[in-house]
Amino acid sequence: MTAPITQDVMTLPRKLPVSDKTNIVGLTRAALRDALIAAGTPEKQAKMRVGQVWQWVYHWGVRDFALMTNLAKDYRALLADNFTIEIPEVVTRQISEDGTRKYLVRIAGGHEVEVVYIPETDRGTLCISSQVGCTLTCSFCHTGTQKLVRNLTAAEIVGQVMLARDDLDEWPVPGAPKEEVRLVSNIVLMGMGEPLYNFENVRDAMNIVMDGEGIALGRRRITLSTSGVVPEIARTATEIGCLLAVSFHATTDEVRDQLVPINKRWNIATLLEALKAYPGLSNSERITFEYVMLEGVNDTKEDAYRLVKLLEGIPAKVNLIPFNEWPGAPYKRSSGNRIHAFADIIYKAGYASPIRTPRGEDIMAACGQLKSATERARKSKAQIEAEAGLA
Repeated sequence: MTAPITQDVMTLPRKLPVSDKTNIVGLTRAALRDALIAAGTPEKQAKMRVGQVWQWVYHWGVRDFALMTNLAKDYRALLADNFTIEIPEVVTRQISEDGTRKYLVRIAGGHEVEVVYIPETDRGTLCISSQVGCTLTCSFCHTGTQKLVRNLTAAEIVGQVMLARDDLDEWPVPGAPKEEVRLVSNIVLMGMGEPLYNFENVRDAMNIVMDGEGIALGRRRITLSTSGVVPEIARTATEIGCLLAVSFHATTDEVRDQLVPINKRWNIATLLEALKAYPGLSNSERITFEYVMLEGVNDTKEDAYRLVKLLEGIPAKVNLIPFNEWPGAPYKRSSGNRIHAFADIIYKAGYASPIRTPRGEDIMAACGQLKSATERARKSKAQIEAEAGLA
C-alpha cells in the first residue's frame, strides 16, 4: 500500500474533523447512556439499550447499526442518524519474519501512531500507544526523538485493540462454537507516549477493554508501563486496577537523569517510595522493572547489586531488555555474556530476571523503535541504515 510521507508533525497545522454524529467507540457506559437519552432514547430503556449496543460493538465487533438485529428498525435508524462507530485507519501493515505485526495507524487530524502485535506460544500481546509522539525524550528510545503532538482519545486507544482484532479475524461469530484461545490475550501500554500523562483517556479505554460484556480482558492481562509519573501511580491501581511496569533502566540518579529525564523531577528514591505503597501489591501481582541493557552505561555487576538493593521490600520482577539499536542511536547493546551475568545476580537475589527476546527488529517494531513517520514505517531496517550511512 502506498502512503503519503508524513513530514515533521509539529510544523503541520491539523484540524480535527467536525461531525454532528457522536462516535460510540470510547464512550464509557455512563457517557453512552447520556448520549442515547439525548438522542431520544426513553430513560426507562436506556440501561437496556446501552447493554445491547455495547455488546454489538465490543463483543461482536459490529460497525453497522443495520446489523444490530435485536433492535427495532426504527431504533436502528435513530442510532444511524445520531451516531457512528469509528476506529483508527490502518495505513500499512508489516509482518516480521518472527510473526510480529506492526500497524501504522492514522487517527483524526492525519496523525499517525504505531501498534505492534507479538504472537507467542502461550499468549498474544498487543502493544498499544497512548500519545502521538512523547514528552519524555528518553535518550535510548527512538520514539522519544519524536516530540509530543497530542494525547490519544479513549476511542483511539480502544480502537487500536479493535483494529488488531479485525486484522486477526478474532471477533466471535453468532451461533459458532465459542473459541477459547484468545489471539489478543494481553495488552501492554508500552507503545508511543507516557500513559500516565494521558491518564483519563487511558483509564476509560482500559475499563472498556476490561468490561465483561465486550472485549472482556481481565485486569491482570493488562500492563501499563510508566517512566515514573509519581502522582498518578496510586490512581492506576484504584481507577484501572491493571498491572504496573516501570521503565527503570538505571541504579543511580546520575545515570537515570540522562537515560530517563523525568527522573530529574521524581528521582529514584521518590519513585520507589510510591511503588512500595502501590495498592494491591503482592507476590502474585508484582511490579515489573524494565531495564534496557546498554553497553558500558548501566550493565556492570555493581549495577546489578545496586538494583537488588533498591528492590528490597517490593514484590518485583526485572525484565532485561537487550537494547534495540536504531539509526543514529547513541548507545550499543550490551554483550550476551554481560546480560546473562547481570540476570544471574538478580535471579540469585530472589527476583525473576527474564531476558526479553527482541521481536520484530527487521521491521523496526522492537521495544523503543516505534516512530510514526510513514516513510520510516515503510522501509526496512537495512534500508534506513544504508541511507543513514550505518550499513
